[in-house]
Amino acid sequence: MTREEPRSAPISSEGRNTTLDAVRGVAVLGILTMNAVSYGLVDMPAYFNLDAGGSRTWLDWAIGGMGEVLFDQKFMGLFSLLFGAGITMFADRAAARQRRPVWFSLWRNALLLGIGIAHLALWEGDVLVLYAICSPLIIAARQLRPAVLATIGTALMLAVAVVAVAVQAAIDDPVGQLSGYWLEGEKSAGIELWFVGDFGARALGMMLIGVALYRTGVVTGERPGDFYVRTARWGLGVGLPLSATGLTIMAASGFSPNWALAGAAPNTLATIPLSLGYLSLITLWNQRAESGLRIRVRATGRMALTNYLAQSVLGVIVLRELLGDVDLSRSQIALFILGVWAIQLWWSPAWLSRFRFGPAEWLWRCATYRRWQPLRVPPG
Repeated sequence: MTREEPRSAPISSEGRNTTLDAVRGVAVLGILTMNAVSYGLVDMPAYFNLDAGGSRTWLDWAIGGMGEVLFDQKFMGLFSLLFGAGITMFADRAAARQRRPVWFSLWRNALLLGIGIAHLALWEGDVLVLYAICSPLIIAARQLRPAVLATIGTALMLAVAVVAVAVQAAIDDPVGQLSGYWLEGEKSAGIELWFVGDFGARALGMMLIGVALYRTGVVTGERPGDFYVRTARWGLGVGLPLSATGLTIMAASGFSPNWALAGAAPNTLATIPLSLGYLSLITLWNQRAESGLRIRVRATGRMALTNYLAQSVLGVIVLRELLGDVDLSRSQIALFILGVWAIQLWWSPAWLSRFRFGPAEWLWRCATYRRWQPLRVPPG
């Protein structure tokens, strides 16, 4: 007599999509490049404004400029794509195994909200709370046609850029109203509200596009290789000039608050093409002959939640507590990033050689399915 399969249970490691794991691994490593700036340069202006702190040498400026052009918003966008795809994948599998996939998905993301709130208590830049808040909209919209999802998501991203320019034009006192964001000083309630709306709309837009990419097999690596080659060329060919334009505008203005919001608009517009370009490059790389680095990156992706939380723990302990009295530069923060990358590329496959899931993933799964999940990998 065979044992009946549970109506709801997590996917086994053998059934994982390696493309998703590879993209998720690169995304979680890439997102550290911007988050680490806020760990080490605590004042918010230094995160947004290269001229506000941490930029003392030509190397600091080069690192900061590369971060703006290549990383800022793009890996957050890639992370959001994957989150939208992940919500849809989970709901689809729940629908195939049990009767109430919507409530099951909402329960799972309510737990994520709790994780995010705990993470927010450690570090103010948490994204999990926002993702959990957006998740009901993604669950409700997941059955829309891919073209509709992509259109809505793209429209949201375009709206964010347009609104940024409009808000900039409406600001009468950039120095006063952008304090705490672009310049040192007490934060303006109005600009904080804009910032929350901007961040939320960008995340939601990219999540909707991620659902469309999942439905069409793009994010799971199911399209032909030449599709990803064309997408990579288009994404980088359109996205890099746009992103560089934003940095050029900022630099030409002397990083003036008169261009703080409007100058970020090209970078926002570059998020979709560059995220798709990066996704395509990672997919093509994942399809090549197996390598040790790719195994490590995929393991890092399988433990994305654990690694994301661990980055904050390491950043707060090392850059804020141990080095809190040091006037850190962007070059020094870059060394921290490289060190964390090395640690996570080492510990992720080491952990997964003994355990089925990362520790945070395991706890989340146990709470989601409300039953104890086997953790250790069977011997042999």
